[in-house]
Amino acid sequence: MARIEKRIEELGLVLPPSPVPKFTYIPCSRTGNLIYLSGQDCRDATGTLIYEGKLGRELTIEQGQEAARQTILNCIAVMKGYLGDLDRVVRIVKVLGFVNSAPGFADQPFVMNGASDLLVDIFGENGKHARSAIGTSELPFHTPVEIELIAEIRD
Repeated sequence: MARIEKRIEELGLVLPPSPVPKFTYIPCSRTGNLIYLSGQDCRDATGTLIYEGKLGRELTIEQGQEAARQTILNCIAVMKGYLGDLDRVVRIVKVLGFVNSAPGFADQPFVMNGASDLLVDIFGENGKHARSAIGTSELPFHTPVEIELIAEIRD
């Protein structure tokens, strides 16, 4: 078993199948040694959002962190589907997180730590990344979190 997949298993996590786009886009695009992932949300393996709503109104920071963790697992599933072997990931370069926020909610960085911490738990030092945590008034399908990711890979 590959090192990264073994680490995911050690953490007691299950990598969902790679999400299939429902619209006109691809889940992953490569240029050079970088892959760019399309935005993912917090759907579980059955395709159901684990949470819906806005942070600071329907959802707590802790629920937002869980949503961010599931979202990053979906990002990792996209990488696995594209690369075949997660050990080809050299490092996570950038994470762009959108948090569906109620008016006055300003704790987006705390929500996004759910994703960032999981990347470091899985990839170690190579999981540390640049990040933006942006509050937004709406996200598709009322998902609380959407994440895009850029990773450096090896052939």
